[in-house]
Amino acid sequence: MKKITALIGVSLAFLQLPVNAGSWWDTGKSLLDGVINTEPESTASSSNSSSDSSLGNALSTLSVEDMSAGLKDALKVGTENVVAQLGKPDGFNLDDAIHIPLPAEIQQAKGLLDTVGMGGMMDELETKLNRGAEAATPKAKELFWAAITDMSIEDAKKIYNGPDDSATSYFKEKMSPQLADEMRPVIENSLSEVGAVQIYDTMMSNYKTIPLVPDIKGDLTEYTINKGMDGIFYYLAQEEAAIRKDPVKQTTSLLKKVFGQ
Repeated sequence: MKKITALIGVSLAFLQLPVNAGSWWDTGKSLLDGVINTEPESTASSSNSSSDSSLGNALSTLSVEDMSAGLKDALKVGTENVVAQLGKPDGFNLDDAIHIPLPAEIQQAKGLLDTVGMGGMMDELETKLNRGAEAATPKAKELFWAAITDMSIEDAKKIYNGPDDSATSYFKEKMSPQLADEMRPVIENSLSEVGAVQIYDTMMSNYKTIPLVPDIKGDLTEYTINKGMDGIFYYLAQEEAAIRKDPVKQTTSLLKKVFGQ
């Protein structure tokens, strides 16, 4: 009972820590290490009682649950920002970092397509691929939040102790297959609605009229899904790194309570 009480009662009162105590992320890392690696009662002797008491007094207002909730709140803020940024018109199309180019095999065929007057359609097709990714990105939000809800304190420890993209790696492992499944019908419908499939079919039909050219096969839906997920996780990694270091990113009341200096 004492052990359980001690675990639950470990408090993380960052507001009471001195300003030079380090970043909130570093502080959280140390405290979570202490929570998860708590010594058994038999070895938790009085040798450290003085320092433990001082820490307990300094960190008296928040619980381990607050700490875990604060991390989850931070990641909810980050994922919501990414979805809002990319899931709008030109979220992919006008962003050089994640803009989806045409598949390499189609780009290689551009010279030949130009000979039959179809080269100009490639730009239109490329834009429509990006529109499909933009339309599908909002599907990621619920999956992000489900993965956050399932996060354990052990998961939180690994994220704190890992590199700046540890949470991003956690999300990739937890949700990539489901995210692809959620995005697929949206992208299929989007590509069809905006005419990308028709343009592609027309391009390939004309391309095949050129003698002695290789057959080009491509799955635009799967290609767009993969590139779309690459873009989402690219910006999530940046958002995660910023949340770790930048107090301005600590935008909710819980974040300020847990992580404010």
